[in-house]
Amino acid sequence: MCLFCFSSERLSDDEMNGKYGQAVSPYARYSNTYDITMCQAPYREPCCCCCSMLCFPCAQLHMRHRVLNHVQPNSGWSNYKCCQGYFGGCCCFQPGSCGDSQCPVPCMCLEACCCPGLAVSATSNVIREQYQL
Repeated sequence: MCLFCFSSERLSDDEMNGKYGQAVSPYARYSNTYDITMCQAPYREPCCCCCSMLCFPCAQLHMRHRVLNHVQPNSGWSNYKCCQGYFGGCCCFQPGSCGDSQCPVPCMCLEACCCPGLAVSATSNVIREQYQL
């Protein structure tokens, strides 16, 4: 059994404080919403959901490419940056300076395999910023 806890309520001013509140506060002020909710997504796109479960890194690679080319058509991988620069570097790796402009596809594969949560968040953030969601 799965339990999902998604709220449609806006964050309060108190929730916007602190380390994590400040990270999401730029998005919390947007008034636009997605066409479907997170709970509806598997029913609307069951093939995408199943394929994502079977090979998550491949699905994430495909989605990032689609998002980058949606935001800037026909750009290919030219706008790729590790985690799209949304998250700070780790140890000696800094987004934009670890070979991601020369070898974007292998870097995205590593990102999807080693940091799947950050990869999904970065892809989501690109769309959220584009449409102010």
